[in-house]
Amino acid sequence: MNEFQALILGILQGLTEFLPVSSSGHLEIGHALLGDTSTNNLLFAVVVHVATVLSTIVVFRKDILELLKDLFQFKWNASTIYISKLVFSALPVLVLGLFFKDEIEQLFVGNLVLVGSMLLFTALLLGLTHFVKKTDGEITFLKAFLIGIAQAIAVIPGISRSGATIATGLLLQTKKNEIARFSFLMVLIPIIGAAFLDIISGEVTSDTTIGLMPLTVGFIAAFVSGLLACSWMIKIVKRGKLIYFAIYCLVIGLIAIFAA
Repeated sequence: MNEFQALILGILQGLTEFLPVSSSGHLEIGHALLGDTSTNNLLFAVVVHVATVLSTIVVFRKDILELLKDLFQFKWNASTIYISKLVFSALPVLVLGLFFKDEIEQLFVGNLVLVGSMLLFTALLLGLTHFVKKTDGEITFLKAFLIGIAQAIAVIPGISRSGATIATGLLLQTKKNEIARFSFLMVLIPIIGAAFLDIISGEVTSDTTIGLMPLTVGFIAAFVSGLLACSWMIKIVKRGKLIYFAIYCLVIGLIAIFAA
């Protein structure tokens, strides 16, 4: 992978991590279109996902600081309940990461038929939200767990993490602004945890097929584009305009399948 490829893929990751069109699926398509022959696409995916986590922290910095301030009061208050729901939502993806990591890594091999098929599934999920007329419910522990299952399923390239979690929340009659906030905050725990485990295990530095400079370029590109996309997506969810992304995923999914 060279710097130009890393720049394009980083921008692609930053934009598609928050827009409900599957960042992992677009990365796999991007690798194929750019002719990238790196043997460890998962390493690059981890780096740019960490970059978008940092952009999430920047966008939601006030919310996060408020939650942490209340957390360290060591009382069972609204913030500790909310954080508990975030942790609860991370359990399904934690199980996948601990027991099925090797199987997940085998999915990131540029299988465009798989990516295209899962983009069609994402389109279906997003399309279903178009028929939800009113969403005014709160996020309960049960809803948090079900949304967490949606996040776990979204490890498959082509299924949008934000699309799956937001769509699930809306289908469960959750307030639009609440599910957008919860969807973006819930990803912090699994990605930070996975990155930490990879670092201490040495997996991140064990492969040398991707140089430091492309990784750096990809990281910066994903961070900057992620800042823009995160803020934009919050507004989109509030306006309920997900149907357009359903159409986009449908078209891109079909192109990926026929181009395979």
